[in-house]
Amino acid sequence: MEPVPTYDSGMIKDLRDRYSISQAVLASVLNTSLSAVRQWEIGDKHPSGPSLKLLNILDRKGLEALI
Repeated sequence: MEPVPTYDSGMIKDLRDRYSISQAVLASVLNTSLSAVRQWEIGDKHPSGPSLKLLNILDRKGLEALI
């Protein structure tokens, strides 16, 4: 298995823009809080654990893979 890459604030915003979803929708898809997504996008915090893996699935396989 490949290691899961890290996602910085710009990459997370780019993913949201690619799928035209709001922070609230991304939070729901990742089963995390809106506050967490906001903090990731401003760079205060970074996703880890299951959220990081789900972001990677979203990046590689698309939104349909998570809903």
